[in-house]
Amino acid sequence: MTGADARGPVRIAVLGASGRMGVSLLRAIHESAEFELAGALVSTASAARGTDAARLTGVASATGVVLTDDPAAALRNADVALDFSVAGAVGAHVRASVARGCALLVGTTGLDPAAADVIEAASRRIAVLVAPNTSLGVNLLAQLVENAAAALPPDYDIEIFEAHHRDKVDAPSGTARQLGEAAAAGRGHSLAELAGPLRDGRSGARRGGSIGFSVVRGGDIVGEHTVIYAGPGERLELSHRAHDRMTFAYGALRACRWLRGRGAGRYKMSDVLGFG
Repeated sequence: MTGADARGPVRIAVLGASGRMGVSLLRAIHESAEFELAGALVSTASAARGTDAARLTGVASATGVVLTDDPAAALRNADVALDFSVAGAVGAHVRASVARGCALLVGTTGLDPAAADVIEAASRRIAVLVAPNTSLGVNLLAQLVENAAAALPPDYDIEIFEAHHRDKVDAPSGTARQLGEAAAAGRGHSLAELAGPLRDGRSGARRGGSIGFSVVRGGDIVGEHTVIYAGPGERLELSHRAHDRMTFAYGALRACRWLRGRGAGRYKMSDVLGFG
């Protein structure tokens, strides 16, 4: 990432710093002069709590940022907060971001309706971007998925395949749901109206026009998504495969740069990338 900003580096707080994405974000921030680590939040149970954030990345030089379990402390000097923690903690992190007055990107998936309500309320006071996936490729894929769904007849069945590592707890993934919402929008409906039931046992014939999901969990798969349009005599497939989690980290930092100083509102990655 290049380009100077007269305001100096974007000061970022990473919430969920010890997770897979958290560590990738710490590394990406360390790599670039455009960004500065302002705070790093870990759970109370983390063995790294109270140590320098460099402990998580293996970087030899200290960051000067101590890993804390106090959201207010992690956010104290931040322009933007990046939340890649766990679904149950997001509500508290959103409220802490509002209290601090800093912009917030929520990358945590599997959120319940209560967390969604907290996010919606927060967007009236601060800039909030909810991104199930922060890669450029996936967000472009979502646009292509919507366009294809709008162009193809409704008798083309839509199936969304996704695969992730064995430790991912939510299914289908937030990205798969994002793609499902894009496909449903292309057909002029909501995903709730078109999502097919979970297939188990004798699930019966597929309901016409429904959007199905197929899920794989195993190994250390970073993320794979394919949207299949199966029609009479042909099949169209649109796919994205992530080979390195750093691609999500770089996309998240691009969003942070866009969010700094942004007015209150609810935003998406498509806004950041200019094709929303």
